[in-house]
Amino acid sequence: MTAARLISIWASLALIGALLACAPDAAAQQPGSAPMSVTSPETPAASPAAGLAGEGGGSVARIMPKSDRHSDLPHDLSPIGMFIAADWVVKAVMIALLLASFLSWTICVAKAVEVACANARAKRAFLIVDRSRDLDEAVHRLSKRGGPAVFMVRSASDELHRSLPVLAYSGEAGLKERVVSRLARIEAQAGRRLMRGTGLLATVGAVSPFVGLFGTVWGIMNAFIGISQSHTTNLAVVAPGIAEALLATAFGLVAAIPAVIIYNVFARAISGYRQVLADAAAGVERLISLDLDFRKVPGEHRTSSSMLAAE
Repeated sequence: MTAARLISIWASLALIGALLACAPDAAAQQPGSAPMSVTSPETPAASPAAGLAGEGGGSVARIMPKSDRHSDLPHDLSPIGMFIAADWVVKAVMIALLLASFLSWTICVAKAVEVACANARAKRAFLIVDRSRDLDEAVHRLSKRGGPAVFMVRSASDELHRSLPVLAYSGEAGLKERVVSRLARIEAQAGRRLMRGTGLLATVGAVSPFVGLFGTVWGIMNAFIGISQSHTTNLAVVAPGIAEALLATAFGLVAAIPAVIIYNVFARAISGYRQVLADAAAGVERLISLDLDFRKVPGEHRTSSSMLAAE
């Protein structure tokens, strides 16, 4: 009995020892338990990056650094970069709009100088016509000047001298009609000549937005084609084509808006110029009427009547 108890006690102790020996391995194999390790002062502690690499190297390899997140963009999205990388159709649209804008500003500078000079000549001629006592004096004072208003005075003088032999038979009505007709044609011709080039401004202002819209539609079509070919909707793939399309629209607006403004400014300026010519024509008609009235005055009273009319 004593021997059996001793054997059972030794068996129990052996079982307890075996369980204690297997306990650390069982704890290490449990899911969710963290292994405990003691590091000596001489051994440097492992870095967090190294620990992550040891536990999940595959996930760390897929994380991109911040400096490389935008390295997959196809090209620079600045205006120059978009123009260089654009499709040949979109690029041709942009070049055409740039040329149209250049022509608009060239016409603006040239017409500004032309309208200013023509308006100044017409105003000086009108002042001389308005201050002249008769048509011959106006012709003499304007002999060294040029412009449509001066041509009006000379044309009226020529018509008056041509009609002198028939005035006693046909009367004055025919002469006045011929003078008015000449002055009206000179005024219309001067206004038409000054309007040359402004039609291009109207065309650029009306057509440029639609040309830019054509480039926009073409660029968006290319963007959709790129999406279908790459089988992705990533913004890095879609953004360049859309940006190029919007740049074409911007070019169209840049060409159209100044052209419309410049055309309206010149339309008002030319209208004012034609008004000055109309005033000069009215002054010439008054001088013609005055000369015809003076011819009805007897010779001995003509000079005094002319002086009185001048006063």
